[in-house]
This record gives sequence, structure tokens and C-alpha cells, in this order.
Amino acid sequence: MPAMQHDFLRCDRRAFIRQSAALAAGLSFSPRLFGETRSKANVAIVSCKTYGPEVKAALAKSFDLIGGIQKLVRDKTVTVKLNLTGTNFQPFQGRPVGETYMTHPATVMALTALLFDAGAKRVRLVESTQSKAALESTLDLADWDVHALSAMGKMEFENTRNLGVGKSYSHLKVPGAGYMFSAFDFNHAYEDTDVMISLAKLKRHVTAGVTLSMKNMFGITPNSIYGEQSGDENATAGRGPLHNAKEFPNVKLPNAKSDIPASDPTARVPRIIVDVCAARPIHLSIIDGITAMTGGEGPWTGQVATLKLTNPGLLITGFNPVSTDAVATAVMGYDNPRAERGVHPFDQCDNHLLLAEKAGLGSADLTQIDVRGLTIVKARYSYG
Repeated sequence: MPAMQHDFLRCDRRAFIRQSAALAAGLSFSPRLFGETRSKANVAIVSCKTYGPEVKAALAKSFDLIGGIQKLVRDKTVTVKLNLTGTNFQPFQGRPVGETYMTHPATVMALTALLFDAGAKRVRLVESTQSKAALESTLDLADWDVHALSAMGKMEFENTRNLGVGKSYSHLKVPGAGYMFSAFDFNHAYEDTDVMISLAKLKRHVTAGVTLSMKNMFGITPNSIYGEQSGDENATAGRGPLHNAKEFPNVKLPNAKSDIPASDPTARVPRIIVDVCAARPIHLSIIDGITAMTGGEGPWTGQVATLKLTNPGLLITGFNPVSTDAVATAVMGYDNPRAERGVHPFDQCDNHLLLAEKAGLGSADLTQIDVRGLTIVKARYSYG
């Protein structure tokens, strides 16, 4: 792996900040900063049929296929963004939420064990929930074995819907021009870390086409700043102002650009996804396609009649989130991850993968991605 790309993937945030400063000073963006012109991104697809013991072995195999994670996480603080999508843990269509539209505890147990095996100093699980409770309390409510997780090593849990345990919000700038925002104010956990992992599910999304490792990061925006109860540290309401600012004229989104070109959710959400992932880079993307769902991102989408359970039996991992999500999109049966609006699954929305590629965050061009393990053709599972 080229040294420049390797350094970036190892989460040298100081180097990233220096690059950001250069961009802010008016230099034109070059994908070379991310090594994209020098080497193909590596993405692994491995078989994993159940949430039993095979999860750890399959995840370990996927890491080996992309070059290993030891140098990435050794002696580092590693933050894992979960995908809980709320606090309603009732079964959906007869299956636990972890098997349908939320992060499954088995993938977290396996990942945490592998991170400590690889020498991680500290592992922090984060999510913005619709509850004022501490994250570990919410996970306990969901029947996660919090004690077993805590016994693995130095573990932390944080509900990042607001300031949390931090003394102030972290102000992270969006390198370059940005589509919708010039910067974001995040919970401290998203800056106080060496490595950022997005642990996502393999799903469709109504306003983003697909929801994978990049869309998962949309949820790091604190409800207390970007939600319908903006300005209140007790806020638990959703992020309506990000989706449609016109419906919330009294909410002033900090660092929003004055010349925002997008007014409706299907244009705003894809662009905000890219801006968030530029401000807070993902260093390892993990997509759980063991079992999931299609037709939407959850039972609240208003398309319940079209929601179906899926059983791809796969795990997809990669260091570059754009390339990883592009491969996952192709695995879902969508041949062109770089499709423009109007092409399925981006029928009604702009394609955030294409927008991310244009912003220089990585390549969504399948010919520029080194797919390892199963081939896309072998792994393909139609999401309709």
C-alpha cells in the first residue's frame, strides 16, 4: 500500500488537518491527498451466514484480506459508530431488530474482541439515541451483554445526542468548499479519537438510496444542535431541520452555507452525508449483510408494505468508505454505484456516493476498486 494512503488510513488526524488548512486557504482539491490516484482501494466481501461464532472468524478474514488492522488500531483509541436508529427494540416481522435494521450485538462483540486482539488501547461505542439515558443503559435495554463487552478491555460508551461528558463541542471543518456546511459541531468523542469505524447494515434508504457506512455517519450530528429541539441539551427529537430547513424556520443551523443549492430532503441529505464524512473521516467501514432488510431503512419509512427481510449472508469491509459503499451497492444488485439521480436505487434522490467521489473522498468506480474474497457477482443479492 502506498505510504501516503497508508498514513491517511492510519488516521493521522494532524496530517488531515494540515490538508484541510491547505484547502481552506484556497488550494484546489486533489484526490492525490487521499492516495486515490496511486492505488486502488481494497474492499473485502466474505461469507457469514449467521450471528453465531462464525462472525468473529469472518470479520477477521475480511480484515486480513484488506491488509490487516493492527497498524491502524494498535495503541489507539478506536471509536465505533453504531446504527441503532432509535430505541424501539421490538422485533420486526418476527425477527430481532439486530437481524433487520439495527446493529447486531454479535457484530459488536466480534469487532471489539478483534480490536483488542490487534492492540487497541481503548474502544468507545457511540450513538445518538432518542433517549436521555446513558448509552450503556440503552444497550442493556436492548439485551446487549454490556458486562461482557466491558470485560474485554478499556471500554467506553457515549450517547452523542448532545454534549455528553465533554466540556465543549468539537468544531470540525469540512475540507474544501463543502456542499451544505463549512463545519460541524460534534460531541467530543468524534474528535477525541485516533480511529473512526462505521458499523452499518446493508439497507435501502428512502432519501439516500442506500444506507451504508457513510449514511450511518449522518447520525453523529447532535440532536441538541441540529435537531428539532435545537439549543436544548435535553433534546431527543429528530434532525428535521437537516432534512428540510423550510419546515423549521426558527432553527438556525450553525455553519450552514448561505448559498445552499438544495432545498428538499432528497437533495439535502445526500450532500450532508458527504460533508459529515469529510469533516469526520471514516477509517474503517464494516457493513453487516448477514441479514437485513430492503424497501427502506426501517419500519417507520411509510413503505411498510414494501419492506422485506433479506439474507445476503455477507460481511463487507474496507478502509475507504466511498469504495466500500460502492461495492456494497453493487452487491445489492445495483450495477452502477455512480448512477445519477433517476437511476435505481437513486430514483428519487441524488447519489451521495457520486457526490462523495466528486468531493474527492474516494472512488465509487468499481473498475478502480480491488475487490477481495468473494466477487461481486458471486456475492450479489438482489434488493429489488
